[in-house]
Amino acid sequence: MKTEELPPRNNQKASGRLTPEELARFRDIARAVRVDILTMLCGAGSGHTGGSLSIVELLTVLFYKKMRYRPDQPDWPDRDKLILSKGHAAPALYAFLGRLGFFPIEEFRRLRKMGGILQGHVDCLTTPGVETSTGSLGQGLSQANGLALAERLNGRATKVYVLLGDGEVEAGQVWEAAMTANHYRLDNLCAVLDWNKFQIDGSVDAVKSLSPLHEKWASFGWHVVPCDGHDFESIYAALLEADEPKDKPTIIIAETVKGKGVSFMENRREWHGIAPSAEQLELALTELSADIEEGGVVDRG
Repeated sequence: MKTEELPPRNNQKASGRLTPEELARFRDIARAVRVDILTMLCGAGSGHTGGSLSIVELLTVLFYKKMRYRPDQPDWPDRDKLILSKGHAAPALYAFLGRLGFFPIEEFRRLRKMGGILQGHVDCLTTPGVETSTGSLGQGLSQANGLALAERLNGRATKVYVLLGDGEVEAGQVWEAAMTANHYRLDNLCAVLDWNKFQIDGSVDAVKSLSPLHEKWASFGWHVVPCDGHDFESIYAALLEADEPKDKPTIIIAETVKGKGVSFMENRREWHGIAPSAEQLELALTELSADIEEGGVVDRG
């Protein structure tokens, strides 16, 4: 497995269309990242599988098409910023950061292990490329508000992205933060909601319904953009649209599938917070057409 190279950023395709070459590359990246996630979790023996797999396409487009950053200079002042508010989905973020060269991919083997830099929830003090420490759900949007305000005060034309979970959005602090973002007219802020419709205790609708979800965010003064969270062009078009509104924040409500990519994990609540066994990993990798070799994960293509 080799570290991926960062492609040049290109925001000129207002339609959100991607070339056939980009689509093929993104599919390969997403498949390889899913292998990374599952392999890391199996090795750790614990962690959050379903919600990590559901955000792979979203992170693919953010990292490989939309965001500005420098892996060899994580604190580059003009970088775009991504807050993983659903911090338990850390393996997904780690897979991208490792592949992009923020840290050696050998660290994947030390997920949740003593001496490693990859904790169960993301930690900005130990992991290069992590903007803020998260995992106590409901706080990421507030953190993103602060960063967006700081970027405005510093006069930087950077974007702040925050990835939320739908179960997380049941928390009251999220809606206080939503009001704050509208009050300060944070048009440099884009929230992305992983709407996979499941949380640790069951379906989101059964635990505490968010309906009507789109209308609620609009009523809080946000520009609301729906998208298919597993369709690269739909995601890219939504991210481009998020750059257009002035004087208001944008939320992209991405419909996703919990456990996406592995048939026996999809839409299964029990995969929220458990790791695959060695046998389950083998079955999953068979579906993803990949093998584990000494030294890393190798795609068979």
